[in-house]
Amino acid sequence: MAVCLGTAGCGLAPPPMPPVIVPEVEVCLPSSREVTDREDFTGQTEAVRTIDIRARVTGYLKAVHFRHGSEVKKGELLFEIDPPYYQAEADRAAGVVAEMEAKSDRMTLDYERAKKLLPARTIVKEQFDLVSGEMAQSVAQLRSAKAALKIAEVNLAYCEIRATIDGRLSRPNIDPGNLVKADDTVLTRIVSQNPIWVYFDLDERTMLRLRRLSPNSSIGDSAAGKMSVQMALVDEPTFFREGELDFEDNRLDPGTGTLRVRAVFDNSDGLLSAGLFVRIRLPIGAPHRSLLVPEQSLGTDQGQKFLYVLTADDQVTYRAVEVGKVHDRQRVINTGLEPDERVVVTGMQRVRPGIKVKPEMTDGAALSAADARSKAQAKQAN
Repeated sequence: MAVCLGTAGCGLAPPPMPPVIVPEVEVCLPSSREVTDREDFTGQTEAVRTIDIRARVTGYLKAVHFRHGSEVKKGELLFEIDPPYYQAEADRAAGVVAEMEAKSDRMTLDYERAKKLLPARTIVKEQFDLVSGEMAQSVAQLRSAKAALKIAEVNLAYCEIRATIDGRLSRPNIDPGNLVKADDTVLTRIVSQNPIWVYFDLDERTMLRLRRLSPNSSIGDSAAGKMSVQMALVDEPTFFREGELDFEDNRLDPGTGTLRVRAVFDNSDGLLSAGLFVRIRLPIGAPHRSLLVPEQSLGTDQGQKFLYVLTADDQVTYRAVEVGKVHDRQRVINTGLEPDERVVVTGMQRVRPGIKVKPEMTDGAALSAADARSKAQAKQAN
């Protein structure tokens, strides 16, 4: 049985066409502001000074005078070696000095008398020479005795082992009662806390770019002064810690093609410790004006970044762009976009090139900030 589908042959009107749905999208104008090119690296903190505390004399450890892992100041007492032997050596040396002083005084008086008797020929020249030689010998013996006393006093002082720098201590490596060997046994380690170094590796391309910007100076000491650098810890979303580069190595690592450099940071709050992995942001060049769009407005097509841009009659066009770095959740657009062109920010999955849309203007910077807050909240929730 034939069914009429509403064609002209059966005299019925065709069914109505479904209404055209115009997608609603949020669009924004690119923001224009001053930005500075930068590169991010991974670095590791290291103490400016690290000292292994060793004894200067051999003996049995008598006492430990610090709390494990505590902060200390230079000169504070850390360990004590049992001192009776070294005290006895110092006392014996002091006795020898007293003996030599008495002998030297007597020889000096003999010499003075002989010097007065020689012109009157009361004594012969041979006797005067003998007295003179004995006096010189006593002076030399006294000097040697005083040197031995100094050594004994130094060794006695070495029984008290003190901090050589301000810093943070580790734990004691041995307990009281154990034998400590001079210049051998490591008792503990002390590391300085403020300031602190961060070492990281520059790739060859970034190194050459920096050197071309400052051709007559090193990276750590540019013509305009030391180069600034920012740091963020693993749980910090922004690079708010400020430091400066102060060293670069004299050669590239041939295995990795990188140059080891160092930055110095203030650590007055004591939060940083040696061995931390951190993120380093290195500004490159002078600030320049650039166009920026929200990061979520960018799409990727076989490695090519693109934007959906609206024409004057709200028609969607595909626009391949060259992008730069991200600044505050906004991406720098180097080429491919004009300042007065509207960019699709949300609803990109509902549009395609050539169709018309119903746009709603929004603030791209505010949208990026809101997106950053939502992601941070989601991360904290997880």
